[in-house]
Amino acid sequence: MADVVPGPGDGSLADLLPEGTGSHGVQRLLNTIRRHMSMNVAYVARLGAEGCVVQHVDADGESPLRVGYTFAPDSGYCHCIVGGALPAILQDAATHPTTCSNELTQDLDIRAHMGVPLVLEDGEVYGTLCCYSHQPEPTLGDRDLQMMRGFAEVLAYRIGEALGADRNRQASINTIEQMIAAGDPEIVFQPIYGLRGSESMDSVTMVGVECLSRFRSQPYRPPNEWFDLAHSAGLGQELELLAIAKALKFIDRFPSNVFICVNSSPDVILSGKLDALLQNTAVERVVLEITEHSTVADYRPLADALGSLRKRGMHLAIDDAGAGYANMRHILNLLPDTIKLDMSLTRNIDTDPHRRALARALIHFAQDIGSRITAEGVETTSELEMLRSLGVDQAQGYYLGRPAELENVLMAIDGGGGPLAMAASAS
Repeated sequence: MADVVPGPGDGSLADLLPEGTGSHGVQRLLNTIRRHMSMNVAYVARLGAEGCVVQHVDADGESPLRVGYTFAPDSGYCHCIVGGALPAILQDAATHPTTCSNELTQDLDIRAHMGVPLVLEDGEVYGTLCCYSHQPEPTLGDRDLQMMRGFAEVLAYRIGEALGADRNRQASINTIEQMIAAGDPEIVFQPIYGLRGSESMDSVTMVGVECLSRFRSQPYRPPNEWFDLAHSAGLGQELELLAIAKALKFIDRFPSNVFICVNSSPDVILSGKLDALLQNTAVERVVLEITEHSTVADYRPLADALGSLRKRGMHLAIDDAGAGYANMRHILNLLPDTIKLDMSLTRNIDTDPHRRALARALIHFAQDIGSRITAEGVETTSELEMLRSLGVDQAQGYYLGRPAELENVLMAIDGGGGPLAMAASAS
């Protein structure tokens, strides 16, 4: 009897086409083939040096053939079909000289059998697409074979796509791991200034910093592309947590009246790993900024996950307010401590009455729910003055200070914390 392995091995079709996507498509295809050909079993097997491993099976009842079943190279139908030792159509395996004494014919109760190679676009033979019946089928002919080859062509195309995606994902994993091994990401700090109670530029002071990731690894990619690449490789949460952990190491370097703002997606919050990371951190000095712009299906688990941290004193911020519907849903459902106005709203707010109207509405809303407003992307004196007159609590942007290394930010704080001190420390 052929050897049986516990389940699909690494790189199996079941692994490449996960449930809910390609796997269901393969199963439907096999079911269609089996019923169209009036067969009892249809299956896909992958060719390998150790034998042909069954990747998918569709049967009309109980069958000894299942995922992981391995056909030995010297006795399997698959190798014989690929090598040309068996015809594509066997109307009755019990009477064919090659298969009549084959133990598989008896073990699997194979009588009628059809099998064709699965050939990928680059010419590689992935394996075989086969079906068989427990009864002879003397009517099987060329029309059935053409249909089988058509099904095989469709399936081979989908397998090729899945293999390509798997190779790309592995390449992305390697790139991310190399980037991390090289010491990335580095953390830089963009100053956040308090505007309440200030009468001029000279009187604003640094109240916090936003911790941002920067990457030196080549080829150069902006931070958002590195995080997108990590998420596509299944390492997005790990990279986010690494950036947060690196940022938290610097919290004690800042004066106690300066908070640090770190960025996190809802997925990281829901994972529970962030809570563990912040266990030994003075969270009352941390502002957690939710960066995900996609819709959250259910806010209750997210609010629950944030609850323990907020009870300990951590502040919550939602960024890019005014830039999209998803961010407004975050605000309405999570009632953050800080609402950050998107730079598309603050840009030219001094000359655009429509932007001012929307900003004014958001500021009033924030006041009603007890949140503060931070304006992002401030680039001119007139923008800053307009935001101050509208009642914005805090501001950040290139005009006030670009992201900088720790020592430059600390020098600015020692020099009084104002934007002029920040500019001088960075020069």
